[in-house]
Amino acid sequence: MLVACGYVRLARPRMARWGATDGEVAGAMPGDEEVPGPQFAVTRAVTIAAPAEAVWPWIVQIGYHRAGWYAYDLFDNDDIPSAEAILPEFQHLEIGQVIGEEGFAVRELGPGRHLVLAFQYPKTQWVVKQGVWPKFGHCSMCLQLRPVQDGERTRLLYRVRLSAPPLGRAVMGAFFEPADFIQSRKMLTGIKRRAETHYASAFAAEAHKTKTGGIAR
Repeated sequence: MLVACGYVRLARPRMARWGATDGEVAGAMPGDEEVPGPQFAVTRAVTIAAPAEAVWPWIVQIGYHRAGWYAYDLFDNDDIPSAEAILPEFQHLEIGQVIGEEGFAVRELGPGRHLVLAFQYPKTQWVVKQGVWPKFGHCSMCLQLRPVQDGERTRLLYRVRLSAPPLGRAVMGAFFEPADFIQSRKMLTGIKRRAETHYASAFAAEAHKTKTGGIAR
């Protein structure tokens, strides 16, 4: 009982807004209208030491059997390692395109700025397929890039909003909330690591090229 109370009063609020400021949590984000009255809503964020245009390629290629989710590949990408490089074949998305086995579809796309995914679970199809999962209801996810004033850093915001019937709400508290926190934190830090590493390497290569007058060494 004490553990449960501690989770509800201390851990849960912190997990729901991990890395995000008060303004980011309270502010509107693209896709909020997909689930106007959520029972579950989180906003999380990281600061990436790279400009938004260097982060976006990692966002747009995300998804099941695409670049992966940059998280726990065993569970969310059939154990196929998430990409460590920018993949040209996955740099274009279209509204309505499904990028997740569970039915995540592109609902809004602001190139270089944000990606909104959403799904509505079928009444029986997805439940039967997955076996142990109840139908949750409606869910939206937004990944948004906000350039920091210096232009060399970017805030990456993650927001999930979910509405559910009573059974789904019970499962959310016991499983979905902590699982989403673990997965999304891994995803955000995974994007951060990849974007920063790739940008630093490209910056170093360009600096070397300038220093040597464009002569390959």
